[in-house]
Amino acid sequence: MTATADGRLDPEYDSEPVAVGDRPPALLGAGRWQPEDTAPLRPGAEADPVPADAREALARATTHLLSLQSSEGWWKGDLETNVTMDAEDLLLRQFLGIRTEEQTKATAEWIRSQQREDGTWSTFHGGPPELSTTVEAYVALKLAGDDPNAPHMLAAARYVRSAGGIAAARVFTRIWLALFGWWPWDRLPEMPPEIIFLPKWLPLNIYAFGCWARQTIVPLTIVSAHRPVRPAPFALTELHTDPDHPFPDRPLAPATTWDGLFERLDKVLHAYHRRALRPLRRLAIAQACRWIVERQEADGCWGGIQPPAVYSLIALHLEGYELEHPVVQAGLAAFDRFTVHTEDGRRWLEACQSPVWDTCLATIALVDAGVPADHPALVSAVDWMLGEEIRKRGDWAVRRPSLDPGGWAFEFENDTYPDIDDTAEVVLALRRVAHPDPEKVGGAVDRGVRWNLGMQSKNGAWGAFDVDNTSTLPNKLPFCDFGEVVDPPSADVTAHVVEMLAEVGQARDPATRRGVEWLLRNQEADGSWFGRWGTNYIYGTGSVLPALVAAGIPEEHPAIRQAVRWLEDRQNADGGWGEDMRSYDDPARWAGRGDSTASQTAWALMALLSAGEGPDGRANPAVERGVDWLVRTQLPEGTWDEPQFTGTGFPWDFSINYHLYRLVFPVTALGRYLHGSPGTGGESGGRESGGAQAIGAAR
Repeated sequence: MTATADGRLDPEYDSEPVAVGDRPPALLGAGRWQPEDTAPLRPGAEADPVPADAREALARATTHLLSLQSSEGWWKGDLETNVTMDAEDLLLRQFLGIRTEEQTKATAEWIRSQQREDGTWSTFHGGPPELSTTVEAYVALKLAGDDPNAPHMLAAARYVRSAGGIAAARVFTRIWLALFGWWPWDRLPEMPPEIIFLPKWLPLNIYAFGCWARQTIVPLTIVSAHRPVRPAPFALTELHTDPDHPFPDRPLAPATTWDGLFERLDKVLHAYHRRALRPLRRLAIAQACRWIVERQEADGCWGGIQPPAVYSLIALHLEGYELEHPVVQAGLAAFDRFTVHTEDGRRWLEACQSPVWDTCLATIALVDAGVPADHPALVSAVDWMLGEEIRKRGDWAVRRPSLDPGGWAFEFENDTYPDIDDTAEVVLALRRVAHPDPEKVGGAVDRGVRWNLGMQSKNGAWGAFDVDNTSTLPNKLPFCDFGEVVDPPSADVTAHVVEMLAEVGQARDPATRRGVEWLLRNQEADGSWFGRWGTNYIYGTGSVLPALVAAGIPEEHPAIRQAVRWLEDRQNADGGWGEDMRSYDDPARWAGRGDSTASQTAWALMALLSAGEGPDGRANPAVERGVDWLVRTQLPEGTWDEPQFTGTGFPWDFSINYHLYRLVFPVTALGRYLHGSPGTGGESGGRESGGAQAIGAAR
């Protein structure tokens, strides 16, 4: 098969985790799985000393991964972000009047433990100082009683002033400060609740925003309309560059630019706030409240993520929902379930929880590791995933009203927002397990495939939650400086869908062909692919190469060869791979560069193995050195140490450390190294759907 110069396909194209609550973490007792129960090794592996060490490492990792499964069948690692989650939790509780001394003390201990030596806070491990994060952490510690003259507080305040003070912080930080009078509401961008009335065809309607942004913006329009101010427990003059002029004016951008246009529109909206038509405003707020309440999930959260939840609680409280109201009670209880308590008495909050994602990845990894496809742990995982299938319409139906539902979300409860990435990976996982009810599995697989096909954007690729959510206008609003606010297609999500479609025998389908063409067109000049939801070019490349090969792109294709050369060039001297979050901000310096990590080394190995590098194809020293790095750095209990953040919420603006990544991806990579990558070494692809056979994650 060949590709044309513009990337189009030739017509002949072929194709350490913490368990939630007090549930027992282990499904299976010790001794129920033994390494000798795994699938056969690839030919020649027995005599090779590197695979001998790799077999031992894989056995330890597999045993450890199995031990972390819940009795209900799921896996969930901690999802670590940054201390703004914890600072805002204290500020929310202060605003609602429910902050306790115990919560405050334990949270402050955590925030202090994350402070850098220079007195600042960053948004990821080893990252540079970040102004807004430092402001919020400082305020939380002052709320906890820390003396502003203490060395750690003086250092933080000194940095804030040097970086422009509160006035230079992001809009969301200043909104939190406005709730207590530390910043004036009229110095914040305006977002009126009347936006709820904008028709879906008009630019800047709420469905023009990504789902995470619209869930956040709708409640904030209510908060902005009320402009509440609680009594400030202390002053923050030390965080202003000039305490005598703490609220400096910002010069307007030229009127001929988008920034200038929206800044002037913001002045108009501020004037409208003072003269809003009261009946219309009351109607808008009432409709926004209904919109919020209708989207509260069964666990009390909104969208399964922190920002919509905190602002929804504030908005509803301002509209008369008392603390005893069931909606508010459920929302606060959701935060309790998001809370992690450390052994040394500290307390921090997950911004989100990832059980569906972790479970499908763990299932794929265990089958790749050679665990029998009918193993009870895998069958139990499939049973749980089947129970998580979403069979109701959500916001995605605004763009696809005739599409039948069928997909999976990221979290325990998030029926309003299934996502395309999770659905693709769950289908891959379901297809790999020999379940006793193949018809039930097959029905879920078919619904998931149909739903994902229906969510393809017009350019041939896939976003995460919505179709054609590509407007550039929302990102230009002065209100929207908190990260990516739209959901355009990405290489990693598109690759996972292409891989899934190839797995179910649809590599020749026109939708798959369009997805492959998009991936080929969007390869970076250096041979890599941008990673939207993982860090960064290593994740993108590690996602795309297995998908392209699964879809029938030959290993000799120039795009494959160029990507292999890029990965070889980015391998660290120690044999591993790593990429710092700064590659989003400065790709010329950081793309594919950073301290070696277990997850990123595994992504690189998965890509190389799929491209025919290593034992099953070309003998590639880079593969052997990468495997050796995983063997050498494994901890005695079977996992790997990975303080680095390798997951992405918003590129550069919001980084994630998925604590299960450090285990589940090395298991996958070592398993494919020892037993053959999907599509090689004894298993054949293109089997009938139904899930009754162990089928590779990509063929």
